[in-house]
Formats: sequence, C-alpha cells, structure tokens
Amino acid sequence: MACGIAGGIEICITFPTEYVKTQLQLDEKANPPKYRGIVDCVKQTVNGHGVRGLYRGLSSLLYGSIPKAAVRFGVFEFLSNKMRDESGRLDSKRGFLCGLGAGVAEAVVVVCPMETVKVKFIHDQTSANPKYKGFFHGVREIVRTEGVKGTYQGLTATVLKQGSNQAIRFYVMTSLRNWYKGDNPDKSINPLITGAFGAVAGAASVFGNTPLDVIKTRMQGLEAHKYKSTLDCAVKIMKHEGPMAFYKGTVPRLGRVCMDVAIVFIIYEEVVKVLNMVWKTD
Repeated sequence: MACGIAGGIEICITFPTEYVKTQLQLDEKANPPKYRGIVDCVKQTVNGHGVRGLYRGLSSLLYGSIPKAAVRFGVFEFLSNKMRDESGRLDSKRGFLCGLGAGVAEAVVVVCPMETVKVKFIHDQTSANPKYKGFFHGVREIVRTEGVKGTYQGLTATVLKQGSNQAIRFYVMTSLRNWYKGDNPDKSINPLITGAFGAVAGAASVFGNTPLDVIKTRMQGLEAHKYKSTLDCAVKIMKHEGPMAFYKGTVPRLGRVCMDVAIVFIIYEEVVKVLNMVWKTD
C-alpha cells in the first residue's frame, strides 16, 4: 500500500514527462511528424489544451499504481524468499530472475490494461474530435467497442517490456546493495543511498528496453490495427522510420523513471524496516 501511495504521488509529479514520451513515440515520420521535439510537444499541447492537457491519461496510471506496486513487490518478495542462500543473501543473478517474474506478473495482472487505456487516452487527445470524456467513460467505450481484449492490446510487448524492466532494475539494485553491504548483510543503507541506487537502476532499465517501450506504445495506440503482431510492428518501425525511432521519448522517460524508481524503493525499504519491527517473524 505504501509503495502504491508513493507511486501515485510520483506519477502526479512526473506524469507530464510520461505524456510527452508517449506523444513522441506515437508521432510517426510517415504522417509526417507533428512534433519537432520535447519542447515543441509541450508547447503545442499547452497551446491547444492548456496545462491540463499534459495530464491527459493520468487517471489510468493513478488508479493502477497501488495494485501494480502490490503485485510487483509481492511477487518479488515471494520469489526472493525462495531463492536466498543459507545466510539470507540474494545474489544478483537470482535478483534478476525474481525481478523478471515480478515484471511478467505485473504486466499480465495490471500494467497491460492500465497502459492500454493510458495510451488510448493520450492518442485520443490528438484527434480532431476526442471521444473519451473521462477515465470511466473511456474504459466503458473501449470495452463496448472492442471487448475486454481491447484493454489487452500489446500484451506480448508489455510482458517483454515489464519483464525486462524489473529484471534489470532488481538486478542492479541487488548488485548495488550487495556491493554496499560487503561482508555484513545486516548493514543498514541510508535512504538517500537507496534513492541513488534506485535512480541508477531506473536509468539502466530505460537504456536497456526503450525499444520495447516504443513497440508497446504503438501496439496500444488508436492505430494499433496497422500491425499484425509485435514482430510486425518492430519490422515496420525499422523499415519506415529507421533504428533511431526505437529510442523516441528516451529523455522524458529517463527523467520520470529515475525519479519513480528512486522514490518507490526509498519508501519500500523504509516501510519494510518499520513492518519488521512491528511484526517480527521467524
């Protein structure tokens, strides 16, 4: 719950960067491109829809932040408790596998429908006559016209993205924690250091899987029907836009993700410490 609240606060602060990232990823050269870069995207959005336009699609991420955090850390803790050695230490390779499992679980249970709705909302705003009036109206319209599967577009790309996301993040976090603690597994870590480690882990995941994020965004947009599959989407992006298109939105995503991961890991670590003092277990 604490991680969900932290994630919700973080999303409210940094969502404009997520909005800009998504818009840039949806902006295809074949159209031709509507935006000349990050600043131009922000300027056009504010001029056309006001500052509130930068928060279009926020509700879908906000409503999903608590269950996403619960699934992610719940599955990670479950798997890591099974994979620790006799001394209770989790090595980086096992941390990678636990993170992979957590990412796949959150992708299927929460992230795919949440991200699909978010992308459709943001994409809808760029159309001449936006058809979604709000979160619940939008979800109702998507389900009415496309069925429940309409909220699960790009599932394969989402599983690949979230699986690699959490695998990279938990691998980096586990490696940095083990390096910092050295031979003393009980050594405490200052929250600021935890935040710094989280920011590094977030940055690593951005550079490691932004191409998957671009593919996922295209597969979940209003023009997803143009693609037959995840592979077909990747091939068409490469053919029509070139390899650099796979890194569209990297800068705004980097800012949001680093802050996101840093805040969530700080809150998570501190709450775990409190819970361990309140509820002692064998």
